[in-house]
Amino acid sequence: MKKIISAALALTLALSLTACAGGGEKNTPAADSDMAYVKNNGKLIVGITDFAPMDYQDADGNWIGFDADMAKAFAERLGVEAQFQIIADWDNKVMELDGKTVDVVWNGMTLTDDVKAAMECSNAYCDNAQVVIVPAAKAADYQTVDSVKSLSFAVENGSAGQEQVEALGAEFTPVQDQATALMEVKAGTADAAVIDSLMAAAMVGEGTGFAELTYTVGLNAEQYGVGFRKGSDLAAELNAFLKESYEDGTMQAIAETYGVQAALIEQK
Repeated sequence: MKKIISAALALTLALSLTACAGGGEKNTPAADSDMAYVKNNGKLIVGITDFAPMDYQDADGNWIGFDADMAKAFAERLGVEAQFQIIADWDNKVMELDGKTVDVVWNGMTLTDDVKAAMECSNAYCDNAQVVIVPAAKAADYQTVDSVKSLSFAVENGSAGQEQVEALGAEFTPVQDQATALMEVKAGTADAAVIDSLMAAAMVGEGTGFAELTYTVGLNAEQYGVGFRKGSDLAAELNAFLKESYEDGTMQAIAETYGVQAALIEQK
């Protein structure tokens, strides 16, 4: 009899736990969750840099771009407003997250091992590479990896580009952002820069502000992802959003607007 009662109690407890897990509050975030924090604030603060075609301002000062538009759509899904906050020093992005100056880093961020160790990252959503930028007049001399090792580079501090230059063993100067790295090459204070291929396609060459520059050597292949605070429940929510927006064509439509190749990677 005791065994029967014990079994009945165990079954009742199991059913009770199942009901709690599958009940009407399953979509309600815990009070201490990142999602609850953002919803209570009524805004998703998106950490960015000025990085076309991912995040940049239009003529009216509004933030647009592939990442900016996707961030706005995700914020709408959460029922909050997207607000954009420039991260002045990209090397401090994790500090900005942990200090809650921003809620997410969404800025063409390469999913390096260091990034994945420091943040709760989304699945990859875009392919990218780091490319070498040199004056177009000298491009013929720098068509191989070995040929660029002797150059002096300008690279964004704490970026994937800096990692690639360090791997080359080349001399480099860290600067505030990728646009500054291009200005250093244009001014002749650096021989070359290493920046994202998407940015290079948008900012370098004929018809751009850096018409006298071009890109030559690709140093790697990599992927972009989005970073939240470590342990954040927003990462899983974003993965679901990315999957849905990819499958219904929304992501591809936004990507085409900005000349980006969306490449959603298999869900975790």
